[in-house]
Amino acid sequence: MDNQWLQTFLADPKLLRMGHGQSASDMNLGLGWLYYAQVRILKPKHIVCIGSWRGFAPMVLAKGLADNAEDGRVSFIDPSMVDHFWADADKTRQWFASFGLNNIDHFRCTTQEFVETAAYRQMREVGILFVDGFHSAEQARFDHEAFMHLLEPGACVFFHDGVRKKNSGIYGADKAYVHTVCDYIDELRSRPDLQVFDFPLADGVAVVSSRIK
Repeated sequence: MDNQWLQTFLADPKLLRMGHGQSASDMNLGLGWLYYAQVRILKPKHIVCIGSWRGFAPMVLAKGLADNAEDGRVSFIDPSMVDHFWADADKTRQWFASFGLNNIDHFRCTTQEFVETAAYRQMREVGILFVDGFHSAEQARFDHEAFMHLLEPGACVFFHDGVRKKNSGIYGADKAYVHTVCDYIDELRSRPDLQVFDFPLADGVAVVSSRIK
């Protein structure tokens, strides 16, 4: 990742929101450094990213894959429920391409809808799963379990907004709700076969992986 790409990426104010701790003044990706580093270290060939307001996480993940130069791809699942940003397939591709990224495949649907598709049935193994959709414990569980059988040995799972409860009105004042992903994380934390790391910067992220046997 060179400074020119980073400067261009963070110059867009739409990519400075949604709680990843990023800032333009010091060209700082915040938690994005963690996402990018895991891609560079683990070198996955396939990443699944569920949910993103303007594409910060899927693009940082895709940039890591591109820099690995191993033809890795991101499957990005988002039904565009918050607004219509992801509604037009051509505009979505153009948005990613404006940052030099052509390795993101967008599926405009919920995870519940995606698991009924041929694309899901034909999906290859997943090296990193990034969960950032509807932030209830129930939905986080569904998102996780939908891809659990596809996770490669050594894979890691990110749960954004997974370290604390938080009120959210992103879907409108009449649809305000409380983030409860952390309740699901607490369940995972109690499992002896898993290890959980909390990163409380900004809106926070919990990282889950299998314990080494």
